[in-house]
Amino acid sequence: MTIHREGYKYITIASVLFVILAGLNHYFLNKPGCGFQIIYWFLQTGFFLLWFWVLWFFRIPNRTFTQGDNVIVAPADGKVVVIEETTETEYFKDKRLQVSIFMSPLNVHVNRSPIKGLIKYVKYHPGKYLVAWHPKSSTENERTTVVVGNNQITLLMRQIAGALARRICYYVKDGQTIEQNAEFGFIRFGSRVDIYFPVGTKIEVNIGDKVKGGQTILAKV
Repeated sequence: MTIHREGYKYITIASVLFVILAGLNHYFLNKPGCGFQIIYWFLQTGFFLLWFWVLWFFRIPNRTFTQGDNVIVAPADGKVVVIEETTETEYFKDKRLQVSIFMSPLNVHVNRSPIKGLIKYVKYHPGKYLVAWHPKSSTENERTTVVVGNNQITLLMRQIAGALARRICYYVKDGQTIEQNAEFGFIRFGSRVDIYFPVGTKIEVNIGDKVKGGQTILAKV
């Protein structure tokens, strides 16, 4: 396991705060006969768990990736919350099959390309911070749209900020090529990724399934 570069600043801040808060807690409450031992240990445990969660959030676990020209791999860890036909109005402007993956604050938040291909479109949209499962979050929240395609299929991926997310990071630009499972972005502190397939694509997952970015097969072409 390694730590994502987006986490260096936050882990440093969390570490400094942990040392300060734990030190103050020890100084004021961990004194013989003061009668605050239970409160002291409760606070120390809470401070440690908060620090550890920040560290854990930015983890990049070691994985064996699923690869193949005929498979579309999950771009993110999380839970499948939507599988439905809808009208995609930004790029395709036609009917598409939408699959949405909700990432909780405990999931890995690295976003990976589901296929090898050419980046055809990238656009960032500032917006609101509705909860990620809200029906309007895909059109009103802060979000980034990335379109990647090859000779077999073109997919649109939309990174959507959630109520806790305050920054969407993306590392690709129009015209570049990207390998399957290569990192194209990161979202901080809870969010969602939508993938838009051609109508008629056979989806290999169901609503409620837990998926892993770079491993779980969403569909085949």
